Amino acid sequence: MTSLEMLPNDEHNAALVKHVHPDDWSNPIPSGRYNLIAIGGGSAGIISALGATGLGGTSALIERKLLGGDCLNYGCVPSKSLIRSARAAHAFATAPSYGVNPVCDPRVEFAQVMERMRRVRADISRHDAALRFAGMGVDVYLGGAKFVAPDAVTVAGQTLKFARCVIATGGRPQIPPIPGLEESGYLTNETIFSLTKLPARLAVLGMGPIGTEMAQTFGRFGSEVHGIERQSRILSREDPSASEVVRQQLAREGVQLHLNHLVTHVERIGDVTRVTIEGEGESKILEVDAILVALGRRPNVEGLDLDKAGVQFNKKGVIVNDRLQTTNPRIFAAGDIAGSYQFTHAADAMARVCLRNALFYGNARLSSLIMPRTTYSDPEVAHVGMTPAQAQEQGLLIDSYREEMKGVDRAAVDGETAGFAVIHTRRGSGKVVGATIVAPHAGEMIGEITLLMSTRRTLDTLADVIHCYPTQVEVLKRIADQYRRTRLSPWVKTAFQKWLAWQRS
Repeated sequence: MTSLEMLPNDEHNAALVKHVHPDDWSNPIPSGRYNLIAIGGGSAGIISALGATGLGGTSALIERKLLGGDCLNYGCVPSKSLIRSARAAHAFATAPSYGVNPVCDPRVEFAQVMERMRRVRADISRHDAALRFAGMGVDVYLGGAKFVAPDAVTVAGQTLKFARCVIATGGRPQIPPIPGLEESGYLTNETIFSLTKLPARLAVLGMGPIGTEMAQTFGRFGSEVHGIERQSRILSREDPSASEVVRQQLAREGVQLHLNHLVTHVERIGDVTRVTIEGEGESKILEVDAILVALGRRPNVEGLDLDKAGVQFNKKGVIVNDRLQTTNPRIFAAGDIAGSYQFTHAADAMARVCLRNALFYGNARLSSLIMPRTTYSDPEVAHVGMTPAQAQEQGLLIDSYREEMKGVDRAAVDGETAGFAVIHTRRGSGKVVGATIVAPHAGEMIGEITLLMSTRRTLDTLADVIHCYPTQVEVLKRIADQYRRTRLSPWVKTAFQKWLAWQRS
């Protein structure tokens, strides 16, 4: 079996590879047709294979590179590890504002930051180890899968038959055809976590979630960061006021943003990379040491021979219906390869839809999922459901209830008052249709709103929830109380006044 190497080749990456792609792994011999085969060892594939086995069936999991997928190896785990280190550095930098003066001048030791990330990632990789999955009854095959029939694939010279299959091959970074970019070199989420030396100057192409997170993180480590975005604002999918809060925070931290700009040319001269950008009637050259490309994803459909299985696809990925079924009724798809929800938790939820529909002829629907998302900037931006713009597009009338974080006592004592929470309800009712939270722990807080939407409960329910004091989540209780006050109509208020007056008599 071909061994894989993660750079730098240290003890932590060696431990990672030993867990998720051991070079001494022997693929099993198939003993018959599988109930389910999952192609792709990320979250969607893992949940699919484990779920089928856990329900009493037989399953196989096929991965050509590293089990754990992007989340473990190139995404959630390493990025959040760096974000945590950057937050520690920022805490030292801002300590004097809290009346705390460090006795020494703290320095970011970038090599140690990256070593910590690799250690944490290696420890977590035990959860995605080939041996662990095999011990749970899943047949793990390491190698590239190809369809050879509507109900069969080959991997490493063996043919595997299936009753059902889930394609979960994920995606990879989208690289734009910018003149000079390939020759000059660039980083993506698949390579930035292999760095051992901090780039003194970093250009970030694309200020969506990944770009925003890494721009702030490397800025806090000490890099001079240039964020380049073709749109008029960062985090363009989010509420404009949410992206503005984060933009202001990045500006305060020294991240230089170039909005409404495009990169037109890249040139490497010696140790310096010259990035030409144009926009707003001007052209300028940025001199940097590294470029991070964060301009979206493209699906991993190459090499699967999908045509031999009767599975149609396009540039966005495998084509599925609302049940996540492909054009081959035996085959389903989940995760980045099959939808606009490109999150680990979405891949997990989609895999569960596939399991119900593939194994038990269920009728679970992708459209029924209530899918939150979070950008882990500081402050975080969390969202679930519709934005006002989306509601307007659908002709849905809404009421919006908003509270600023500066009015929350815990936010005041923490010195973290930038941000807000807003909840949108169907006009004239308390039924929640969407929400955005901008706060240091917004990703933890959005779950309460997601629960309301999933259980179809109104804001009245949230008004009755007792929250610990002082906590930042109290902002949601304030919104619920605000909603409840709107229910006090003039007629009801007059009735209450008469009742209370009678009690005084």
